[in-house]
Amino acid sequence: MATPRTMMELWTTLGSTIASFMFVWAIIRQFFPVELRRYLGSYTHRLVDYFYPYIQITIHEFTGSHLKHSEAYSSVEAYLSTNSSKIAKRLKAEVGKDSSKLLLSMDEHERVTDEFNGVQVWWLSSKVVSLSRAMSYYPEPERRYYRLKFHKKHRDMITETYLEHVLNKGKEIKRQNKQRRLYTNNSSSSIKYSSRRQTLWSHIVFEHPATFETLAMEPDKKQEITEDLLTFSKSKDYYARIGKAWKRGYLLHGPPGTGKSTLIAAMANFLSYDIYDLELTAVKDNTELRMLLIGTTSKSIIVIEDIDCSLELTGQRKKIEEKPLDSNKGKKEAGKEPKDEGGSKVTLSGLLNFIDGLWSSSGGERIIVFTTNYVEKLDPALTRRGRMDKHVEMSYCNFEGFKVLAKNYLEVEAHPTFDLIQKLMKEALITPADVAENLMPKTATENADVCLSNLIRALNEAKDLKKNEPAKVEAMSTDTEKEPVKVEVMLLDQPKDITGSTEGTSKGGSMLLDPIKDPVKVDEMLPDKQEAAAIL
Repeated sequence: MATPRTMMELWTTLGSTIASFMFVWAIIRQFFPVELRRYLGSYTHRLVDYFYPYIQITIHEFTGSHLKHSEAYSSVEAYLSTNSSKIAKRLKAEVGKDSSKLLLSMDEHERVTDEFNGVQVWWLSSKVVSLSRAMSYYPEPERRYYRLKFHKKHRDMITETYLEHVLNKGKEIKRQNKQRRLYTNNSSSSIKYSSRRQTLWSHIVFEHPATFETLAMEPDKKQEITEDLLTFSKSKDYYARIGKAWKRGYLLHGPPGTGKSTLIAAMANFLSYDIYDLELTAVKDNTELRMLLIGTTSKSIIVIEDIDCSLELTGQRKKIEEKPLDSNKGKKEAGKEPKDEGGSKVTLSGLLNFIDGLWSSSGGERIIVFTTNYVEKLDPALTRRGRMDKHVEMSYCNFEGFKVLAKNYLEVEAHPTFDLIQKLMKEALITPADVAENLMPKTATENADVCLSNLIRALNEAKDLKKNEPAKVEAMSTDTEKEPVKVEVMLLDQPKDITGSTEGTSKGGSMLLDPIKDPVKVDEMLPDKQEAAAIL
């Protein structure tokens, strides 16, 4: 018997033998009993696995019965975009979701290789096309998928290490390419009466240019805040180990115009976080506040600005406690249900639960920021450590902050007037917003000299105002002591005098009240259900 002389002839003979075997098997298998076919089929799979030692993992674009977009698919797509753009011959270009950049990815039925820790794997991009030929206004979408192939001896390394590496790297790439968003909560009435489906949050693209480099703040304070933010963003395992929700609270307080909102924008740009601007007056009640929290995503900053005047959080409770019942109408009023006066019913307790209650742990990696002009007006329960972890005072502009603004607005780092400006800033109070307004050229002919002169003039005015303010306060105090206030009160029901007596039947009257000697409010003089005509 002649033997094959070359390797080519050997493979040709082997291929012909296998093909003949498969042909004969296809003919005779239909005559075998079902039990025998299953028994032989198991051995057939073992034989195929022996000659084909590769494992395949398929990652579909949509998952579940509701065709929810797969986060794993988008992460793999982002990961392969950096590799396939250098290797693949057929690419497709598109603008990614929440991104302004043009992303390159593998075209359908394209194959690329990847290497991880010395192990080579293969990625295939493909899609499943519906076989239905029926005409429809809503045709079934094409379902794309990625298929990963690797040798079975690397199963543990691929499933435990490589896939996690792909997902983490893909998420990082998506975060870098993502356009940040600025969210605001919709009012309850607009959602209730809207004819179309509407979510609790609406958003626009966040394109604020503020950074810590352009922020008018002391360098030491900048470094302290940036280090705190970086430590927080990398402390997922630490927060899990100490048993605390992965969130952090910031309280920004200071006079208006000191850069509180700008600091929030710089924080969002520094961490690449979205911003949720929560308007408390548009929130119906504590339940809706909780739903808004659930609707936020991780890697976000939740902001409540001017919280001292957003809501009278304890006003309703105080109003109920201090509201007396009329002696003649007490039983009648007590039998009635309280009327819904409209407006927000968010309570202090609900807000505290929003900050650090059980529901605040959903999602993780959130920063909650409160801003206020008057920190002393806030309830201590809101500002205590543990809720607001870091208190940042935004004070008036100093010389270090001025130098940052001068570089930003005028591209000037040194000038003969800087010494005078430094001296004036120690004697005057001026906000960074006022400094920036004076440094900004108003016409094309205004140069750095003119703008700095405008700032010096503003500093001198602020200096004079600071000197004259104590005298004004003293004069106002003296005038108040000399001149009592005339208050005319018309009683429409049972009259009541200052001492609380109800004697007399007069329907009206007037009296002189001294705010120093008689610190009595008009509303305290009147029982409930009465009306005051005017205060003259």
